[in-house]
Amino acid sequence: MSLDEQKIEITMVLEVLGTPKDKLVPALEEIITSLEKEKGVKVIEKNINEPTELKDTKDIYTNFAEVVVKIDSILLLFAIIFKYMPAHLEISSPEKIIFTKNEFNESVNELIRRLHAYDEVARILQIEKAKMNKKIKELEEGKKEEEKIEDKKN
Repeated sequence: MSLDEQKIEITMVLEVLGTPKDKLVPALEEIITSLEKEKGVKVIEKNINEPTELKDTKDIYTNFAEVVVKIDSILLLFAIIFKYMPAHLEISSPEKIIFTKNEFNESVNELIRRLHAYDEVARILQIEKAKMNKKIKELEEGKKEEEKIEDKKN
């Protein structure tokens, strides 16, 4: 039996962090609604908890939802992982997942494609950070020079 002929049931924990406290439950509801609209995904059960204040912070809250879904394919599982970034995921059934070489290749290549996209973003951010740090250093040096000139005038 290929993966196309079986459904995968997963339980995942979706987590949000932020402020104000009263925005967290609606944020999780919106995420779950988006998940429900995904083709090949059926939400079986959802449980949204109450927000709690993040330890060692002031006015920053965290909240999570446990969501049970049935999905159509392993490729869709990878897509859900990258799109919704669950804090935890557990496959409940089937006990054995059998898929073809092509299904596996497609899933792995999608994983690689997304990792490369994230890596590209990280590299761009590193380059931009280096540029900003260089500019800050130049501005600080310019300010020091201006202060020296002002000191000489006085």
